[in-house]
Amino acid sequence: MNSSKHTELANHAWSVADLLRGDYKQSDYGKVILPFTVLRRLECVLEPTREKVTEIAEQYKDGDIDPDRFLRRASGHAFYNRSGLTLKKIAADPQNAAKNLTVYVGAFSDNARGVLDRFEFAQQIKRLDGAGLLYQVIGKFTDLDLRPGTVPNHNMGYIFEELIRRFAEQSNETAGEHFTPREVIQLMVRLLVAPDGDALQLPGAVRTVLDPACGTGGMLSAMDDLITELNPDATVEVFGQELNPESWAICRSDLMIKGQDPENIAFGNSFSDDGHARKTFDYMLANPPFGVEWKKVKDEVEAEHKALGEAGRFGAGLPRINDGSLLFLQHMISKMKPVDVDGGGGSRLAIVFNGSPLFTGAAGSGESEIRRWILENDWLEGIVALPDQLFYNTGISTYFWILTNRKSPDHKGKVVLLDAREQWQKMRKSLGDKRKQLGADHIATVVKLYGEVLAVAGDANHPLHGKVKIFRNEDFGYQRITVERPLKLRFEITEEALAALEASKPIQRLEQAPLLADAFKSLTGTRWDTKQEAWITLKDAVVQAGGKWPTGAPFYKALREIIGVRDPEGEVQLVKGKTEPDTELRDYENVPLGEDVEEYLAREVHPHVPDAWIDHSKTKIGYEIPFTRHFYVYEPPRPLAEIDAELKVLEAGIQRLLAEVTE
Repeated sequence: MNSSKHTELANHAWSVADLLRGDYKQSDYGKVILPFTVLRRLECVLEPTREKVTEIAEQYKDGDIDPDRFLRRASGHAFYNRSGLTLKKIAADPQNAAKNLTVYVGAFSDNARGVLDRFEFAQQIKRLDGAGLLYQVIGKFTDLDLRPGTVPNHNMGYIFEELIRRFAEQSNETAGEHFTPREVIQLMVRLLVAPDGDALQLPGAVRTVLDPACGTGGMLSAMDDLITELNPDATVEVFGQELNPESWAICRSDLMIKGQDPENIAFGNSFSDDGHARKTFDYMLANPPFGVEWKKVKDEVEAEHKALGEAGRFGAGLPRINDGSLLFLQHMISKMKPVDVDGGGGSRLAIVFNGSPLFTGAAGSGESEIRRWILENDWLEGIVALPDQLFYNTGISTYFWILTNRKSPDHKGKVVLLDAREQWQKMRKSLGDKRKQLGADHIATVVKLYGEVLAVAGDANHPLHGKVKIFRNEDFGYQRITVERPLKLRFEITEEALAALEASKPIQRLEQAPLLADAFKSLTGTRWDTKQEAWITLKDAVVQAGGKWPTGAPFYKALREIIGVRDPEGEVQLVKGKTEPDTELRDYENVPLGEDVEEYLAREVHPHVPDAWIDHSKTKIGYEIPFTRHFYVYEPPRPLAEIDAELKVLEAGIQRLLAEVTE
């Protein structure tokens, strides 16, 4: 089925909006259109076996035996409807439309009825009936041909997603929170599965797949399709979790129709209510919302982090509250299958991120510690940079992170960076922020390049050699050192110092504060090179004024802050015999992991500030992946003569235009 057919069917469904206008807000159109589309799809799928199911239901109507398994067998699906009603029959009796539609929905098996309940369908039936619109809306959907022969299962998702995109636009929501462009999914699943092609073709292959932010299930469907394409006899079990009720309902209905277990799609927040706790999976993939805060589940996540540590999902660290992307990644890593002694088992996962998780957070931060945990465990296989303007809700650049706990021997200890930002074609019509798309040739090029990346990286003559780079895990690590310089002071009494003296709480608390002020005032303009000289002179002035020289650390600290003046030629201050650092001159340097920091200091710092030293107690290990920096290519500016010639041409053109205006 081509894209124009998808659009035609979606337009047919969305045409119901013409009936709803006036009685419904635009932002509420989807609350009617989406559940009716699901209902119509379920009806079309069950159509060939409707009469048989009705007969079985009638036979067991008054019996004590639960006919559920017989009805499932009769329908040929994991769901059924016992009523014998259809939308066409219901529309033909406008007076009883609400009653009959309620009976029709209630006659579905529990799993199908649960899907419609998530749309709060009963409320919409009541509201439409009250507005006198119900039978008209039903009539619109009786003409929507969603039979599997017309719309295959793997294509129905396009129609649902197009409707959700329109619903999101009307609601001022973000379409990208609901689904991912299909060509992006195609690239993602191929990169994920590519190394396992041979294993997947073995007889009796069984693979489990998880998407913890599954939306309408597009990624799960694509994985199912690809694995069964490689091996028609393979068994694929898909699992997911979704927070948005409409998307969850559509995903479950899609699984029911395909014969998968709809109970595998959990509803709720993956962080606070893990629907697949203690389960592991062969493959995992996700496109979590970019830059979405996790404040609503903060208490649960922090509690697990503190109580379970590394035994839980979030032991590596917690990212900043305004972006939960790396929480999704930790959640997925916790569900990787362990690797067997003979090298079997293990998992592969892929996740879509924006640029933030690559570098956000300094050494010691939650983000840095999560990257450190991943790299030091040798789980990160590669990162693929995608073109910008590829997603519906954002024009920013995005990245695939691909992780596994069963790297091939030639990939162990290494990370692949692949720049696919030039692999795109312009769309004929933009969809939101999406102006670019991946063509089949682009997908094939990237998958082939990723599979041959080690050979391409070592072949300087390969046309795509500059698009791949191989790094060791430790290449992304660094030591954040604290470079200190000595605090150097001279001492003097100035008008500003006297004013500060009167404002200083530690000194003003002293009984003889006024006497001190008078004694110090007599020394206005006096300057000392050392603290000892200053203290002796000040002490003598206080004693001569009839006072007693105060003692105690608070007094000395306050006095030094008042009369001490930073001076590059001043006296080096000591604390317990050790040089005191100047906090205002403190600096930080990132030193590559494995390099001797003292050698770095001597080479990079001492030529400029010979008295600097490293406070080793403050050194932190950090990890970041500066993807863009590694692929940066310097482009020299154009020659000045060329720029000047261009400016002259433009200037001449402007003069011609001005002359035409003034004529």
